[in-house]
Amino acid sequence: MVIKVFVATSSGSIAIRKKQQEVVGFLEANKIDFKELDIAGDEDNRKWMRENVPGEKKPQNGIPLPPQIFNEEQYCGDFDSFFSAKEENIIYSFLGLAPPPDSKVTKSSEEASSLPNGDVMGEVQGSTEGTAKTEESGENEAQKEDNEDAGNLAESQEKNTEEITEEGAEGDAEEEEAEKGEEEAGEEEGGEES
Repeated sequence: MVIKVFVATSSGSIAIRKKQQEVVGFLEANKIDFKELDIAGDEDNRKWMRENVPGEKKPQNGIPLPPQIFNEEQYCGDFDSFFSAKEENIIYSFLGLAPPPDSKVTKSSEEASSLPNGDVMGEVQGSTEGTAKTEESGENEAQKEDNEDAGNLAESQEKNTEEITEEGAEGDAEEEEAEKGEEEAGEEEGGEES
């Protein structure tokens, strides 16, 4: 199985060139075998790509832009779907490939399929339940963090209120002392005049 990446080597669009470079660079970095097919210089490649992109994946003008990714004859997707699969860490299933033996994808499914007592569940059941447990624990951790953040926020607001109250009390006391001082000064001046 060979991954085919349809590109336009002489594209005038910087955005298209960047997308093509990102796809090709990712495949090279992860040592995934692929073939780069130019649609700008080869009319047969362009025609084949246009005919084999499914109708629902074609843009409104009907001409799909590169990069377009195929696994042999099977359509995988365009740059947006590639990027989403990469972000969700499901790139091998997106490309229709089995993950390499040393990848995190296979380790996580093996870990999810083993029970605490050492028994091993079936792969499908284990990966489904493992995913559900992972999602639940992720949600619980996120809720704990939110609660901690809310608690920290409440504490900092209380401290600020206390500081403001203390500052306000100190300010009020200083003002009262100043007023008393002025009154005493006024009485002394008034007493001298009499």
